[in-house]
Amino acid sequence: MTSTALDEQPPAAAMPGRNRSRSLAAVVAAVGIPTFMVTLDNLVVTNALPVIKTELGAALSDLQWFINAYTLSFAALLLTAAALGDRLGRRRLFLAGIALFTLASAACAFATEPWMLITARAIQGAGGAAVMPLALTLLASAVPVGQRSAAIGIWGGISGLGVAVGPVVGGAVVEGLSWQWIFWLNVPIGVVAIVLAARVFPESRGIKQRLDLVGLGLSSVGVLAIVWAVVNGADDGWTSGGVLGSLIAGVVLLAAFVGWESRTTAPMLPLRLYRNRAFSVVNVVWFTFSLGVFGSVFLLSQFFQVVQHYSPLESGLRTMPWTMAPMVVAPIAGLIVDRVGARVLVASGQWLLVIALSWMALVVTAGVTFGELLVPFILGGVGMGLTFAPLASVMMAHITDADRGVASGANSTVREIGVAMGIAVLVSVFASAGAYDTPDRYVDGLVPAVWVGAAVVAVGAAVALLLPGRRRSANL
Repeated sequence: MTSTALDEQPPAAAMPGRNRSRSLAAVVAAVGIPTFMVTLDNLVVTNALPVIKTELGAALSDLQWFINAYTLSFAALLLTAAALGDRLGRRRLFLAGIALFTLASAACAFATEPWMLITARAIQGAGGAAVMPLALTLLASAVPVGQRSAAIGIWGGISGLGVAVGPVVGGAVVEGLSWQWIFWLNVPIGVVAIVLAARVFPESRGIKQRLDLVGLGLSSVGVLAIVWAVVNGADDGWTSGGVLGSLIAGVVLLAAFVGWESRTTAPMLPLRLYRNRAFSVVNVVWFTFSLGVFGSVFLLSQFFQVVQHYSPLESGLRTMPWTMAPMVVAPIAGLIVDRVGARVLVASGQWLLVIALSWMALVVTAGVTFGELLVPFILGGVGMGLTFAPLASVMMAHITDADRGVASGANSTVREIGVAMGIAVLVSVFASAGAYDTPDRYVDGLVPAVWVGAAVVAVGAAVALLLPGRRRSANL
């Protein structure tokens, strides 16, 4: 079975000295550039939302779907993309995902109506679904075991870089050119990524099995129904026929998905993986982290523009203490995770995020100064940096080579569903208490929403204490 690129090319992995370093650098670059492109788009779009809202005449629900169309498409297709990669070739599907993401970015730039941007963002998500899980799988397979945690840490730092420069790049582009150029930026990056990945990676495949189309349909429609209900609950009423019916349908479909996955011979999500404590805990923490943090980021990133009337660039610069920290902390966390243990790093990171979000909720007012937000921004960034690489490392360490593709896909699915649910839930909280019409009304909605985000992250911080300790991880 040719399950890893490392298995297929042992001489390259064994190259000593300078050649090995050059090979490692090429591998990290080949997965890092498309990862950077995909992560950059999350916060680039978020910071541009007030401008897009005005220019396209978008409603608040449209703003959520500019994000959620991407994340839901991403989440729905991740496991299918991982399975297709095992079947058709991981390198081939990785390249196809980059190409689709790049073309969809151009389509986003051409959008002139909210529905056009939402549709193009959904196609972007489909391309991203092939990039993210296969990036981690290709990286883990192409790097020697002794360098894997460090390489994942560097990859996490690149993800952090995309997060860090996203608001600033988005602000600069929107202010200096137009919001369309935040999508045009992906085109040259995508072309470079395709050329580099095609040169670096040999083809590799995993275990071939038939596609679980029933599981794909049940899970994707179930998640979409629940998110749609949460997005529309505040406006239409939680007991309205459409919202209540959508919630019930979503729960029923997801229950049917679990039942189907437990019976089918070729599940898209093997439930046996959840008997692995490390895998289960990692997924719970990723979900609570994504829901609480990115739901809060969606609203906080617009605060400086909507409430304090700063330009997009000025707003992006003010979020840099939060967004720059993961770029610095994530590689360090990857380097020390094998010595310190993922449990210490991840739990510490989650509690720092709880403190940061709670601090923001306590001090934020329409007239709050940047200095009052500086320390919680830094704490939040450090907490994010302590989360990315250690969670990825502990999952890769506790999953067999044959399961890495589907495990990475499942992990990314949970993370993206968390992002979509976080935006939907926290915006619903925001809409029930506030609005965009005045600065004070925006803060009225922002404060309870951020408190909810902090509470959700606190649940994940407690669950993170169940991660395997350093001694057990080292013995595996």
